[in-house]
This record gives sequence, C-alpha cells and structure tokens, in this order.
Amino acid sequence: MSLQVTGLVKTFNGVPALGGVDLHVPAGQVHALLGHNGAGKSTLIKCLGGAFAPDSGSIDVNGVPHARLTPRTAIAAGVAIIYQNLSVIEPLTAAENIFLGQEWTRAGLVNRHAQHEAATGLLRRVGASCRADDRVGDLPMGQRQMVEIAKALSRSASVLVLDEPTAALSTAESTVLAECVDELRGQGLAVVYVTHLLAEVQRLADAVTVLRDGLVSHRSTRPARDRSALVAAIAGTSGAPVAPLTADVPAAGPPRLEVDGLAGPGFGPVSLTVGAGEIVGLYGLIGSGRTRLIETMFGRRRRSRGTVRIDGRTITPRNPADALAEGVALVPADRRRQGLFGLLSALDNMLLPALRPLARHRLRHRRAERRLFTDTATALRLRPAAPRAPATAFSGGNQQKLLLGRWINRSRTTNLLLLDEPTQGVDVGSRREIYQAVADLAAGTGAAVLFASTDPEEIVALAHRCLVIVDGRVSAELSGARLTEAALLSAAHLAPTSPDERRTR
Repeated sequence: MSLQVTGLVKTFNGVPALGGVDLHVPAGQVHALLGHNGAGKSTLIKCLGGAFAPDSGSIDVNGVPHARLTPRTAIAAGVAIIYQNLSVIEPLTAAENIFLGQEWTRAGLVNRHAQHEAATGLLRRVGASCRADDRVGDLPMGQRQMVEIAKALSRSASVLVLDEPTAALSTAESTVLAECVDELRGQGLAVVYVTHLLAEVQRLADAVTVLRDGLVSHRSTRPARDRSALVAAIAGTSGAPVAPLTADVPAAGPPRLEVDGLAGPGFGPVSLTVGAGEIVGLYGLIGSGRTRLIETMFGRRRRSRGTVRIDGRTITPRNPADALAEGVALVPADRRRQGLFGLLSALDNMLLPALRPLARHRLRHRRAERRLFTDTATALRLRPAAPRAPATAFSGGNQQKLLLGRWINRSRTTNLLLLDEPTQGVDVGSRREIYQAVADLAAGTGAAVLFASTDPEEIVALAHRCLVIVDGRVSAELSGARLTEAALLSAAHLAPTSPDERRTR
C-alpha cells in the first residue's frame, strides 16, 4: 500500500501546471500536500484520480507503474479521491451510496441485506456514528464525508486522497475525522492530506510536500517542527516585498465604503473602510469568513447587525437587486454556477444589466450592444472577442472577463466592486489582464474595490492594503513594505481557525 509519483509533468496550452513533481507516500503514512491556489495541487490530484492524463512521468501504486490513469483504472489500482465537494447522492441511504455502481446481487436482485451488513462494518471501521439505513441527505456534513470514505474502502482503496476535508466541518466533526485518519494510518493506508491549515499538518502529518508554481518547493518528515519553513516554502519568498500592480496609493480622502460592526452567521463584527480608487484585499484561509462578509454586503446573506455606508449614505440591501441599485456589484468565485449563463452568448452574458438602458422603444438596440461589447472586450483583451459564441466556449480566464465586463462597462456606474477569488482557475496571462482591468476601474472611476482571496500572491499583486481575516474577524492589516506573502501566511496562521465557523467559505 504505497504511492510513488515520479517526474509528473502536465501542461495546459503550453503553460506548465506540474513541472516534474515527485511524491512518495509509503503505507501507513499521512502525507500533507500544501500550496496556495494555482500551485498545482488540484492538477496533481486529478492526475492521480484519472481526470487528467500527465504529459510525462509515472504514477506507481502498490508497486505497479502507470503512465496514466483513468477514473476506472485509478479505482481498480486502489486510488480513491475524496473531493471537497462530495459526490454522495442525498436521497439514497448510506449503504446505497457506499455500493452505488458496485451493487451486490443475488438471483438478479440487489442483495440489500448483505449490503447493509457490509456497510455497517465499513462505517464502524471509519468511526462513523450514522447507520447504514440513514438517508444521506439527513446527515451532517461530517457523517456524509465518512460515508464517502467508507465507499472508498469498499473498493479496496489503499491510497486515499483527502482534499480540504475539514473545510465544511465543525470542531467535533473535525476531531472525528482526525481520529478516522489516525485509524486508517494504523490500517496501513497511504493517505495524501490536502489542506491550507498548518495546525492540521502539525496534528496529523508524518511528512509534508509543498508545491509552488507546479514545482516541489519543500519536503519534510518533521512537519510539526517546521512551521516557519512551511510558511516560507508556500510563500516562495524570503519576505522581501513584491512590487504590486497597484503601486500608486490613491490620495487620502473621505472613504467611499464604510463598514461598521457588520456581523452575520460565521463572521463579525467587522469594521473597515475603502477609499475612492482604493483596492483592499481580504486574505484568509478557507472557512475564515471572508466570503460570507462580502456576500452579506451584496445582499446574498442576512446581516445580524452593523451598517454599510457608500459615500456617507447607509445602504441596507435585502437582496442582490437592492445592492445593484446602489451601485454595488459582485463577481462570485463560482462563475459557472453563480455568474455565467453557459448557453447564452458572450454578448448577452457581458451586457445583461445594460440591455434595458441601451434599448430603444423597449426593443434591443443591437448596434449599440455590439459597440459596447467590442469596446469592453478590447479593454479586457477578451479572446476570442466573439459576441455570438456561447460562454461555455471560452476558457476560464475569458469567462471571468465576461463576468468582470458585466460590471465595468461604460453603461453603468459601479461604486463598489466586490470580487471573490477573482482569478480562481485562471491562467497566469489572464490573471495579469484581470488585475489590470480592476486597477484601471479603480483609478479611472474612483470605485472602491474589495476582494477576497486565499492566494497571498494575488493579494500582493493587486491590493493597496490587506485585511487578514481569522475566525470571521480582522486580525491584522498589512500595507506597503509589510505586505508580503510570508507576512500574510504568518498572520493567517497566527491563531488557529475554529472549524465551527467553517460551514462554508
């Protein structure tokens, strides 16, 4: 029961995502995999699970080498991936989920009794408190995760990959999961544990590998004692400041945005200000509450107390429509589910809010729409600048440009632009273009920009100033020469996050 990855290389459109990664996880070891967004962790996991085929290198599972794996051959080889977004089917029972696709039959019928007995044993093996006949949709998140792990064990998994497993768990559930991981280590499984939380690494890991820009930047077999080395390896810097895109700090003046004592489920109270033309980052680990904060400001979540003022005027958006009417716009992290209309054209996606203002006599003004689309696409360097192409035909970076163009085109006034993980899943070239578009909006119109990110490199590149969020509150403020990747990571890990707050991001 072991995993040996040697020289794994994977590129996308000529851009390397993995540049020759080596990873060795022997039987009975919990091996932590660290690195910020874009470091290559997800690509490596997908190569192990068969979703991506590596360009070169090998994956050796239990002594059997593979040039590539497919989802089917990965399962057959003994590799199981438990993704952050679980794949359980909520209307089915725990037993039905565990044996889904591999049902036990007798005389042509599903042998439910035998499945129930086997599922009971598997759930006991992982320390689950749920029963085999419980409906998964009725279970808390921690128990759903146990069902996923039990399913992996039912397929004789010997290599288990856990992707951010505690991101949505409570303190008690995280403790149970840690006990489960300890038990699986004792049973001889090779466990790859992907996390952002150094406290989990120090609690659980026997060894650690850090990825940065698709390369291994650090390895250690004593992670509990290497906290400062891990921070330096993730940041990839000795602490020297990186020249940001937004080098010129806006002139001091009345704040454009004022947040006073804002609080809601999972965060707060938070107070902050953003000046006209200023770009402020919210940096925090997964579950820190940064997304809840900006979604509450946008009216997607209810606040429990606190006030938000724009240009001195108090706003109380009860929904996103109210926020948009006040000149507040949000580009969400999950663009495909929360932002884009995949089957609509690029023009319709980008100009949805502008269609009515551009209309003549209640009819769409196609010529004006095309002019506005062309101007915005040129400013954003949208590729291809094809107004009729469906949104699904564009790359991740260009899909993000469509969403950004929705709020920065000249047909509307955006007083406050909120961005959540603005370049998640975006290639390096498109990242810089998106940063430039945001900086141009802030400098050219005086809009206040507040963006949330788990990527310290992104914070340094884009923000004039950064607020570090820990357990739903501002724990530190960094700017100027103090705003470095190493300083951000250190500040975020200064206090352990409370998983009670980590129901969602």
